[in-house]
Amino acid sequence: MTVWLRRDTEGGHFDMRTISRVAVGVLGFALTAGVLAGCGKAGSSGTSAAATGVAAGGCAPIAGQQMVVLDDDKHLSNTDDIIPAVNSKAASPQLLAALNKVSATLDTSKLVQLNKATDVDHQTSAAAAAAFAQSNNLTAGIAKGSGGKIIVGAANFSENQTLAELYKIVLNAAGYTATTQTIGNRELYEPALEKNQIQVVPEYAATLTEFLNSKVNGASAAPQASSDLDATVTALKQDGAKLGLTFGDASQATDEDAWAVTKATADKYSLKTLSDFAAKCNGKASVLGGPPECPQRPFCQPGLKSKYGLEFGQFKALDSGGNLTKTALTNGQITLGLVLSSDPALAG
Repeated sequence: MTVWLRRDTEGGHFDMRTISRVAVGVLGFALTAGVLAGCGKAGSSGTSAAATGVAAGGCAPIAGQQMVVLDDDKHLSNTDDIIPAVNSKAASPQLLAALNKVSATLDTSKLVQLNKATDVDHQTSAAAAAAFAQSNNLTAGIAKGSGGKIIVGAANFSENQTLAELYKIVLNAAGYTATTQTIGNRELYEPALEKNQIQVVPEYAATLTEFLNSKVNGASAAPQASSDLDATVTALKQDGAKLGLTFGDASQATDEDAWAVTKATADKYSLKTLSDFAAKCNGKASVLGGPPECPQRPFCQPGLKSKYGLEFGQFKALDSGGNLTKTALTNGQITLGLVLSSDPALAG
């Protein structure tokens, strides 16, 4: 499967994004335990042996087809809320007001449903966006002005393309002649946005903040993104202004690292937050699953330990929010797994 790496920097989160996420929820659950056998048994290259010094107790994995994301109540992950990025020359109050209507309407649960419409139900991004706009009265109250031509750029994965279609809908309602153009990864579309070759792109707050931070302040610059949305967006706007970029309002919809258990596990132990998990599932019986680099990354296993005091008996090297991790959860091979907050498999 081809993947696109949104960001993989020291201190950042992973967000390995599939270019084609078609039927990811169905595919993830259809993979057999035999596929996971390649990940290895305890002590092999795929799974670490039981950690020494870890307290007894914990929560052994429980299989189940439905996954539940636990609230990151101590804010381990950076905040990657959806936010419109705009070339400053095009950033009129009329245009920003239209884009902000999308931000005000979206939340993570709605983003999950949009991704399900494209990746599981096989709708086009345009069709999914049109249905969403109609059911949420997205264009109601948008003032129509003189407008002009606007190109909304998109990255090459379905979620971003659907967001671009939503931007197109509200911009057309505001009197613009808007079109969408799928360009590729951020290294391609961000310079096009600076040059006004495209005027708008749906972006991700923390990821873009660090991208612009490196561009403006150098590759060794201290991280500016964090779990604090206001502070992250403030840094984003400061760096963006130096490159001729303006930003609309951040939405409540996030596409960021998240931690999931099966619903069966959540129900048995009454888990809603990672603090709940730490209180009830800390110990040798618990198994963590995630990308191979998780034990070394500060926002993965070390972060779970430093923020929540969490220790596990085993770690299984799988992937970052992909089919291996989701299948390991649903097949009862890991207790807690790293997923993406907007994954369509979370639609239930």
